[in-house]
Amino acid sequence: MKENTELMAEARASLSGNWGLAVGTFLVYIIIVGSIQLIPTIGDVLFLFIAGPISVGISIFSLSLSRGENARLEQIFEGFRNYGTTLGAYLLMVVFIILWALLLIIPGIIAAIAYSQTFYILAEDDTIGSMDALRKSKEMMDGYKWKYFCLGLRFIGWALLCVLTLGIGILWLSPYVQVSYAKFYEDVKNNQAVS
Repeated sequence: MKENTELMAEARASLSGNWGLAVGTFLVYIIIVGSIQLIPTIGDVLFLFIAGPISVGISIFSLSLSRGENARLEQIFEGFRNYGTTLGAYLLMVVFIILWALLLIIPGIIAAIAYSQTFYILAEDDTIGSMDALRKSKEMMDGYKWKYFCLGLRFIGWALLCVLTLGIGILWLSPYVQVSYAKFYEDVKNNQAVS
């Protein structure tokens, strides 16, 4: 397994020369999600119906950047091609996390981390079902939850710096975080293939 600092360095290397595309794509993503959530009354309901597909799309885009493949802005909409599965996965994930969080906050966080690879799994395999993707993510994260949590902690300082830029820095931080998580996914997947 690679250290988190190495995954982050690899993410920066993958983004090198692609920052304009990454920032532009995440700007479009933020505008879409933000606009929908600003709609009074029905915005939150509408968000539920696009969150899964667009999360898979962001995962497809991030994996493309991570692998040095031809990343394109329109990839963020590719999750809609398998709409039922991506929507189902998102809704099931939300329900499971809420149920675990009812016990206490910590089990909810652990559940969220356990299901964190679901969208990457769906990004790579459009034949897998919602429940199978969640199950595969849970199995995949067995023994890697703490590493994933620590990777997330590494971005807290960067997020605080984004506040100083009045939020504009989030346009650079978002791709950095997402590509780092894509690198994490690849590393765990490759490590399990070797085991």
